[in-house]
Amino acid sequence: MSGTVYLVGAGPGDPGLLTARALELIARADVILYDRLIPTAALDGARADAELLFVGKEGGGPSVPQERTQQLMLERARAGAAVVRLKGGDPFVFGRGGEEALALRAAGIPFEVVPGVTAGVAASAYAGIPVTHRGLAGAVALVTGHARASSPEEEDAAAAGPGGFARGRDAEAALDTIDWPALAAFPGTLVLYMAVSGLPEIAAALLAAGRPGSQPAAVVEAGTLPRQRTICGTLETIARLAGEQGVRAPAITVVGAVAALAGELAWLPPRPLAGLTVAITRARAQASGLARRLEALGAEVVQAPAIRIRALPASSPHGDGGAAAIDPSPYDLVCLASANAVELLFERLDDRVHPPGDARALAHARVAAIGPATARALAARGVVADVVPERAVAESLVQALAGTPVRRALVARALQARDVLPEALRERGAEVDVLGLYETVAEPLDAGTLARLRAADYVTFTSSSTVRFLLEAIAASRSAPQAAGAPHGEDGASAGREEPLSARTRIVSIGPVTSEALREHGLQPHVEAERHDVGGLIDALVADAERTAKR
Repeated sequence: MSGTVYLVGAGPGDPGLLTARALELIARADVILYDRLIPTAALDGARADAELLFVGKEGGGPSVPQERTQQLMLERARAGAAVVRLKGGDPFVFGRGGEEALALRAAGIPFEVVPGVTAGVAASAYAGIPVTHRGLAGAVALVTGHARASSPEEEDAAAAGPGGFARGRDAEAALDTIDWPALAAFPGTLVLYMAVSGLPEIAAALLAAGRPGSQPAAVVEAGTLPRQRTICGTLETIARLAGEQGVRAPAITVVGAVAALAGELAWLPPRPLAGLTVAITRARAQASGLARRLEALGAEVVQAPAIRIRALPASSPHGDGGAAAIDPSPYDLVCLASANAVELLFERLDDRVHPPGDARALAHARVAAIGPATARALAARGVVADVVPERAVAESLVQALAGTPVRRALVARALQARDVLPEALRERGAEVDVLGLYETVAEPLDAGTLARLRAADYVTFTSSSTVRFLLEAIAASRSAPQAAGAPHGEDGASAGREEPLSARTRIVSIGPVTSEALREHGLQPHVEAERHDVGGLIDALVADAERTAKR
């Protein structure tokens, strides 16, 4: 049986602009073939067992030919998989979605097109530029900044280069295919895609064809993304200004009277982390909330999930106390050591007593949460924690429970957790059962991700396991043979450098246990959160960024 392919537009970069249909299909997909310019959080909702394949083009990095992308798409669909072909922007606006749809139709494979918000409209709007405006522009033309090259290989190389514009003879060929007099005479707004490095030639061609040099123009770099910025000028000056400002792809160029509204209608507020890159090492499934909050503050986020949470089977071979079903009724104290433990405990409730997810299962016991994040996970399940320490570490929970009578306690946690809490409760004479519901395992990281992490201004660690597994991934990348053209650090050094992180990267720890793990591995945290949760980590990072900016 043939599967189905979904040509899905992921929007211009802001994950909030993903459509409901796109999110639904990502969550259901067996296979996701994704491009470089999709939102950072687009894959967070993918199934844990989904096959995720990068098929994008990146200057100086990996580049997958279009023919190979279509081959993968057809192969997976013929094997019966539900395939999402995830593209930045809209698949039918300079996204080669039409070519892929034709290939699917020729192969007899059913497909569906899911439109996305295209960058030309979204980036302009985020810059305060309406592409149409009564009295100023009654029409808009979307124009590609480079045309089809003489061969698929040349086209892939052009798309992967800075700004996506072929230089030299390819640039001249691209210019020759465009009807510049028609564009120059177009009575409305011109929105140019993939035109960063070709902007001087494009502006000159429009001027030569009669478009007024005094007409307002703007370049929107990284539109809708945290590092968005807008360069304003005129058609005559915009190429020079963009070059002086070092504008790089992705970017769109707007030419027309509406570009003059950018200053008047700009609505994005100043953001304290603007211009900074922050790497996140926690599990991908848990990182989306942290990533969104950092991006809202202006940071460019690098997802480098060093760990993955794996639920233990109902009857675990590890001797962790796991059981086919959990009945909390024999316990007068139930301690939850993480938000993951909350979710998995409720999933494993004995349905002979309480159905899975039933908050009444904990109604008879005192409930202790190790910190605010765990308390919030309980509250989402309808349970208000009786005990929540100010600091999210086991020692603080032991202190918070000092006056709580307990005969029999259940401690639900990760398999590898420290024994501080159960040992303290046993010293008080309580009978304690430790229930390991999940374990933390390494998540492989590719060389490109590790290179981006090394180049980040900040790297965040939210547990000791993120420290250990990230450093193991870095060590593994050093020992692997260096592939030709593999990414290097921002200082030009190879992946074999002694230091696991760049000297310029500031290390942010969520709390003292994580900080101790960092020191044990030879890394000194620059920042430690006072509140040992995601909110506290963000507050500490922002405060450090503000202090650093004043130096």
